[in-house]
Amino acid sequence: MKAGFCVVLVTCGSPAEARRIARSIVGKKLAACANVLTRVESIYRWKGKVERSREVLLVIKTTSRRLRELQSEIKRLHSYDVPEFLVLPIVTGSAEYLAWLAEGTTANKREGKK
Repeated sequence: MKAGFCVVLVTCGSPAEARRIARSIVGKKLAACANVLTRVESIYRWKGKVERSREVLLVIKTTSRRLRELQSEIKRLHSYDVPEFLVLPIVTGSAEYLAWLAEGTTANKREGKK
């Protein structure tokens, strides 16, 4: 993906797990924002069986340059063997919001690169 803005979808097993991941990724400026959507019902195939479970959906706003680190952090913190990590490009948005998103994912010079 060329440089730009994107939305990442990640399902989690509980609200506590979703909040823990969201706080970490926003705290590390891997994302500017993460929405926690509760009461998501998922139906999926896992190990040859059709499963149904209640999940929590994280809707994460970030930049393409932060994706690699973001995915690594989500894998590190996530309880699933294969966490969902789907990237959707943002085609356009308000200039003010996109500037805020860029600022929220850029390390300050004092912070250095992490």
